[in-house]
Amino acid sequence: MAKRFENQVVWITGGGSGIGRALALAFAEEGATVAVSGRRQERLELVATEIAGNGGKALAVPCDVADEASIERTVQQVVDTLGRLDVAVANAGFSVAGKIAKLSAEDWRRQLDVNVIGLAMTARYSIPHLMEHAGRLVLVGSVSSMLPTPGVGAYSASKYAVRAIGQTLAVELHGTGVTCTTIHPGFIESEIAQVDNRGVFDASREDKRPQRLMWPADRAAKAMIDAIAARKREYTFTGHGKVGAFVGRHLPGLVHLGLTRAK
Repeated sequence: MAKRFENQVVWITGGGSGIGRALALAFAEEGATVAVSGRRQERLELVATEIAGNGGKALAVPCDVADEASIERTVQQVVDTLGRLDVAVANAGFSVAGKIAKLSAEDWRRQLDVNVIGLAMTARYSIPHLMEHAGRLVLVGSVSSMLPTPGVGAYSASKYAVRAIGQTLAVELHGTGVTCTTIHPGFIESEIAQVDNRGVFDASREDKRPQRLMWPADRAAKAMIDAIAARKREYTFTGHGKVGAFVGRHLPGLVHLGLTRAK
């Protein structure tokens, strides 16, 4: 069977764990050379080593998406080292928790700096290189971009913004050969619940998301790669994610009623 990303270079932010790691492994299985970025060098090296152990090619490049200069340097390093860029996946993100009435300006800045501005800058510095090879830009959003989610309003707001950015880029990039795919996952196994409002990982933090609805990251990665290969503009999954997104978009009054009654 032909490998869909043979001889292509894929760069993934937030590539050291969760969905990013699973995507890196899945892209490598599809024949891609994969560059993974993030703040934790040791995690990136583990992913690169795992890919190499499976016969693939990988590069670990540290990057903090909250720092524009870091993003610019990383993109250039990927292209200089691997020769090109065919797919850029803006996956890095985290969740600030707490009611809106309790969140500080700093909480909001951290959330938006990573999930919105970091994603936009990942797109900005990738697009010129993607244009050289009719590449693919991928933005990782969330079903939260279509549903109000009490207790994580800052995160939801950031993902609403990601959806708007993706829809706009799909128009702005039309005719350039580059496509933008915005992906909205439901509940996926990851470390997002173990990261606090300052962006610090703590393995002892409890994941309070509904475990019975959780998809394993490798299953999610396969679904995402199918959507990326098909150059879809937007793709929502899992099953519960599709239901939530539909209700959130088309029956907002019902969502409001349900959430306020549950409260």
